[in-house]
Amino acid sequence: MKVLVGLSGGVDSAMTAFLLKKQGHDVIGATMSIWDDSIRAQFAHRAADACFSPHEKEDIKAAERLCRRLGIPYHVFDCAAEYRRLVLENFKKEYQAGRTPNPCVWCNTTIKFDALPRAAAKSGLAFDKFATGHYARLSYDAGLNRHQLRRAKDAPKDQTYFLYRLRQDQLAGVLMPLGDYLKSEVRQMAEEAGLELADKPDSQDFYTGDINDILQNAPKPGHFVDRQGKILGRHDGIWNFTIGQRKGLGIAAERPLYVLELRPETNEVVVGFIDACGQSELTAADMAWLSIDAPAGPLHCSAKIRSSQRPTPVEVIPGKAGVRVVFAEPQKAIAPGQSVVFYQGDLVLGGGIIASNASPGEPHGKV
Repeated sequence: MKVLVGLSGGVDSAMTAFLLKKQGHDVIGATMSIWDDSIRAQFAHRAADACFSPHEKEDIKAAERLCRRLGIPYHVFDCAAEYRRLVLENFKKEYQAGRTPNPCVWCNTTIKFDALPRAAAKSGLAFDKFATGHYARLSYDAGLNRHQLRRAKDAPKDQTYFLYRLRQDQLAGVLMPLGDYLKSEVRQMAEEAGLELADKPDSQDFYTGDINDILQNAPKPGHFVDRQGKILGRHDGIWNFTIGQRKGLGIAAERPLYVLELRPETNEVVVGFIDACGQSELTAADMAWLSIDAPAGPLHCSAKIRSSQRPTPVEVIPGKAGVRVVFAEPQKAIAPGQSVVFYQGDLVLGGGIIASNASPGEPHGKV
């Protein structure tokens, strides 16, 4: 089988190419070029080891060396324009609206698993499958006639939270061979194979510099306020803060303060103490049901509101515009703009974009 492997310059995608070639497949390496030179990377020295990085050329060189080592062809495809339009513009719009986006979710759906293989096919490359180094597993349910996504064997490295928006046609053409391995096993295999990337650190985030490099917003002074509207200090723009943030507020208080809410209409950052951070409900919209059909009635399952979290029990109540999600226990830092992803055991059911949150006793948003 002819397989196009998306290479990032890291150990996971390198081992994906290595394993598939070892299995006898005809492997082709490909990297998407997405860096935008218009970004004022003031902290470029900190922006390495990220997906979106001014050091992209170094990652491309590493991927090129790997392909020479494996004896496979290598191609670089310019996806920067689509990345700017589909990922960066969404990133800017969401932050300016007082929400906290997750660019990795959009990048996977629209760029890594879409624009990249599409660009390769358009260039004349023929391939049967597209493979990545993601830690996730795939299956197929003949009864539902659906391709399904499952959590990886290595739970701490599982990346399904970022993949829940993949479409059925994308899953049908994908291979993810690392889903059945522990990260420690992957590194050991890379070392035994003599790959120079065996000890390369993992990418830490979508971008490790200052987000203002990307947003490029002029300062917009506003106020920190408490729930009662009392002014506690000043800030330079709500986009500099996220729900649940404690550090960097610069407000003197008897106890640590946390960001509870961002109000773009008044340019206010609402803060409070830790006991005000718990929220028991959220509403989500822009739903993407992956491994199952959209539920017609209440669904009991588990959910994650951030990638590093363990799934927690919830009730999902469908509505006309999305779903209402009720947690068995209050959750901290439910941030509009982020994703809520639903699980049944290791099966990824689907998810959506968090539209609003509610504390115990507060009204929830419409669904």
